[in-house]
Amino acid sequence: MDSLARKFGTPLYVYSADEILGRLDMFAAAFKGIDHLVCYSVKANSSLAILQLLNGRGAGFDIVSGGELQRVLSVSREAAERVVFSGVGKTYVEMDLALDADILIFNVESAAELTLLAERAKKKRRLARFALRVNPDVFAETHPYISTGLREHKFGIDIGAARRVYREAATSRWLTPVGVSVHIGSQIRSAEPFGAAMGRVAKLVRELRTDGIQIESVDAGGGLGIEYRAEYSFRPLEKVTEYAAAMTATLGGIPVRLLLEPGRFLVAQSGALVARVLYVKKNGKKTFVVTDAGMNDLIRPSLYQAHHEIVPLLRRTGGKRVVDVVGPVCETGDFFARDRELPRLEQGDLVAILDAGAYGMSLSSNYNTRPRPAEVLVEGRKARLIRRRETIQDLLGPEVNLG
Repeated sequence: MDSLARKFGTPLYVYSADEILGRLDMFAAAFKGIDHLVCYSVKANSSLAILQLLNGRGAGFDIVSGGELQRVLSVSREAAERVVFSGVGKTYVEMDLALDADILIFNVESAAELTLLAERAKKKRRLARFALRVNPDVFAETHPYISTGLREHKFGIDIGAARRVYREAATSRWLTPVGVSVHIGSQIRSAEPFGAAMGRVAKLVRELRTDGIQIESVDAGGGLGIEYRAEYSFRPLEKVTEYAAAMTATLGGIPVRLLLEPGRFLVAQSGALVARVLYVKKNGKKTFVVTDAGMNDLIRPSLYQAHHEIVPLLRRTGGKRVVDVVGPVCETGDFFARDRELPRLEQGDLVAILDAGAYGMSLSSNYNTRPRPAEVLVEGRKARLIRRRETIQDLLGPEVNLG
């Protein structure tokens, strides 16, 4: 890490290709003998290099915008046949782009969206393959901002109303109902809610087949969580195995293809944000470690009060002390840790903020006119720059100077 920081500067995102592919292999092992496709959730980390890495292993992609589709298509036009398009607010422009690309399936979230999709498919003279994203009203213990499976959430169609919507859609010349989709939230660490959701989906699939609608696939969504805290043990293969067992048991042997949409689970623990200590300062009883990374680079601690382990790259003698690790952004909410006991840090030291491979760079911004970090992908002993550090010229480029 130290050599990478010297070569590429800080703040710096560093990812492990071996870790990402290892996680993908865990899904292959856990779902062995079951017809399935892993569709990586692009929103977790949309780096072209990571998309290329996963595409090379035959993974599919779960997208939520036309921009994400264009990222996938820039990696491989053929990958479109492995793309599922989710999201509650698709525009007609995005639908047209996806229809032209001939994606695998649209995950439709409302009757109004389905009407618009039929109109665009007719205009394009193309059949639109779709699944309804049903809301199973299953509670998953996670942060309220990333819980999506209850009736009061904006996502999906009430599972009780879905059968009627499918029947109506089946009469359309331009719509082909081929799947059922569900996603109950993110960062879920128990397999039980996934099993409960699949049980309700299985019941709907049986009802639809009774109606003559031959459902070919079930999109189980994503949401499988990780442990961000060092004090909790985490065995990823064991977690994927439990997840697979819970879902396949409650599906009851229905012959469908399972679409799986992991994001965080594949990439979060592959990545770290490396930052340099600018200052160590005391305000009364508080000690602040000020780094050159800020909330614009990694917003999860500020947005979700999320915990990330912070590891000094140089271990100094002198014991530990309780500090706040903060950034230079002009916000009190610009912090990575509060009242955290850490080994002694001094000006110029490097720290690694761990488990930052998901929702780090993809949620970053240019707040305070701060250029975003560079990104590096490590494969074995080889490190490659996959995104250069932004410059002020990059930030000002799209703007119009009226002077």
